[in-house]
Amino acid sequence: MEKKDSFGGSENVADQQSDRPVDENKGGIKTMPFILVNEICEKFAMVGFIKNMVNYLTEQLHMPLTKAANTVTNFNGTSSLTPLLGAFIADSYAGKFWTITLATAIYLLGMISLTLSAALPQLRPPPCEGDQVCQEANGRQLAVLYLSLLLAAIGSGGIRPCVAAFGADQFVEEDPRHPKKTWVFFNWYYFVLGASILLASTVLVYVQDNVGWSWGLGIPTVAMASSIIVFLIGYPLYRNLDPAGSPYTRVLQVFVSAFKKRKIPLISDPKFLYVNEELDASISTDGLLLHTKQFKFLDKAAIVTEADTLKSSEKPNFWRLNTVHRVEELKSILRMFPIWAAGILFATSSAQQSTFSLQQANSMDRHLTKSFEIPSASMSFFAMFSMLITIVLYDRLLVPVARRLTGLDRGINFLHRMAIGFFISILATLVAGFIEVKRKHAASVNGLINSPKSTIPISVFWLVPQHSLHGIAEAFMMIGHLEFFYNQAPESMRSTASALFWTSISAGDYTSTLLVTLVHKFTDWLPNKNLNKGKLEYFYWLLTVLQVLNIVYYLMCAKFYTFKPLQSKKTEDCGEGVELASQV
Repeated sequence: MEKKDSFGGSENVADQQSDRPVDENKGGIKTMPFILVNEICEKFAMVGFIKNMVNYLTEQLHMPLTKAANTVTNFNGTSSLTPLLGAFIADSYAGKFWTITLATAIYLLGMISLTLSAALPQLRPPPCEGDQVCQEANGRQLAVLYLSLLLAAIGSGGIRPCVAAFGADQFVEEDPRHPKKTWVFFNWYYFVLGASILLASTVLVYVQDNVGWSWGLGIPTVAMASSIIVFLIGYPLYRNLDPAGSPYTRVLQVFVSAFKKRKIPLISDPKFLYVNEELDASISTDGLLLHTKQFKFLDKAAIVTEADTLKSSEKPNFWRLNTVHRVEELKSILRMFPIWAAGILFATSSAQQSTFSLQQANSMDRHLTKSFEIPSASMSFFAMFSMLITIVLYDRLLVPVARRLTGLDRGINFLHRMAIGFFISILATLVAGFIEVKRKHAASVNGLINSPKSTIPISVFWLVPQHSLHGIAEAFMMIGHLEFFYNQAPESMRSTASALFWTSISAGDYTSTLLVTLVHKFTDWLPNKNLNKGKLEYFYWLLTVLQVLNIVYYLMCAKFYTFKPLQSKKTEDCGEGVELASQV
């Protein structure tokens, strides 16, 4: 049965079940607490620091604002880039379980080092008060900070791409015990993630601001240590898939073999391309990938020539000849890249919530009562709360209604879901610019333009709309993006696909660093010392324009996207049937 979506792509939906054996003692919902606790603690630790990191760098280490903002985005970018390494190790050698375990231990070392740097006075510059010229952190103090951040980034590289994929691996789509699909898992995976972020950006940030940074970093360090123990306890319950060899090597082999045969004419009938189900069995337990018409040059890697010696007892030389399935693995990855690139500017926009939005909140009236003041980093509570509410409403209200209209089990596919998120993100940065105009107007009226450390008599709750819109946008776009990568990637590259999700965030953070650096260098929009004299609203509106161009690009990519074609087999009373399945 084939369905057409409004973007123009086609979805092939299999009505039959696979014959994959299901181990009733492994996997399923019972594994989720053990798996998710690891990701919860990682997010609790990282977000608890990142949300307040600009304050720590400017107030404790006395960094200039733009340098602190770039340090945050560079760290975020590196943490989202290292998943490529973690995914390679997991898919090629160690498997997801042991990669997560080792990465968590490395992350824990980073947290211990970071906690010590906050607790020991000799590892940070002396405090300064009032208009006193503050001494910046010296080389040794910065070295300890950067080493701690590097260990945390390396640890994240093993946790981020593997936990989501490892959790989804526990659910076999055709398992009658678990009729709900992996899209439900991703919804609730992100919901639990959001809840941990919510806790970190409120309780943990409050501890950092009011009790001390040593406690504020020590608590998540203890939580991280506990998560390793809990994760290991669940080992007997996990459904562990063996690594199927390096996916990067297979990709390179297809490129090389296609290049070697570049002078050979293409075959008009794909039935004559090389297929070997037995050879691909370990990397195609969900079914073989079928031939597609894109990137025809790569089909040459599957053309059998006289120079290719094929014996039933021997494997072919993969640097000369590859199966259709292996060629289609590469094609699947290449087809995902345009959609991947569309997520970069979304991440760039979201990155501002941990940098300049934080500085806006620092200058505003944060009193909830006369005696209680909200930490500026806790404003992200509204983004997380909006995201959590949106996830629940999406799962419980939108999906059932959309399912009746589209006939899709998930209501709307992930491409539609991402498009909605892109649009809402545009609104978020547009609104943020107008809020900044209002904040500066209040500073001007009260004669505080030249007083960067004074509190402007305007409520910090004026920032709620932009934070809330960012949270709603994330519920649509980020979950859709993660689901897209897991669903459309070849099954043997799912950790790598999850890493691609994080690398789009990494590219967005580095884009933010580049954009902030260029804007600071060539304009007066982003001053280091006094945000009141800047034009932060212009920077937000620049992001708005860039995102408008980005969504036009995305819609074009989505319109022509081809879903992954998958062959699903089932032995029936009348014989063996073959159908197409995109798993969408």
